[in-house]
Amino acid sequence: MTLDLALIADAATVDGSGKLNILGVFDHIAVAEFPARHERMCFVMRFRAEATEAGTHGIEVVIRDPDRNEMARMSGSIELGSVVGRASVHIPQLLHLDGFVFPSPGTYVVQVEIDGAIDREVDLEVSKANRIPQA
Repeated sequence: MTLDLALIADAATVDGSGKLNILGVFDHIAVAEFPARHERMCFVMRFRAEATEAGTHGIEVVIRDPDRNEMARMSGSIELGSVVGRASVHIPQLLHLDGFVFPSPGTYVVQVEIDGAIDREVDLEVSKANRIPQA
């Protein structure tokens, strides 16, 4: 199993038919001050599994600060049945990180491990804004 899509967005949903809907993809946040709390954020993943990969697969998502220290770890698993009539299947997964706090500026990393091996890393740059627009 591999991760063929990994990104950070304002919001994402998976509808009843399995369609992934993504709104507001970003890789940079500019904030007024630190620590900074980002009110609405979602980590979007889409796994691709081959027909031969039926079974249980462990998934770990690790968020690391700019010094690569672990800030958060979320663990889970995906149970794959047999793929019928197709060479592979896509499995969308969403991880809501609403209210996540960034203590300092720098490049944060969201790491995805599949069955104990790092499959993908996504960078998120967080910086102090020169000015914040007023509404």
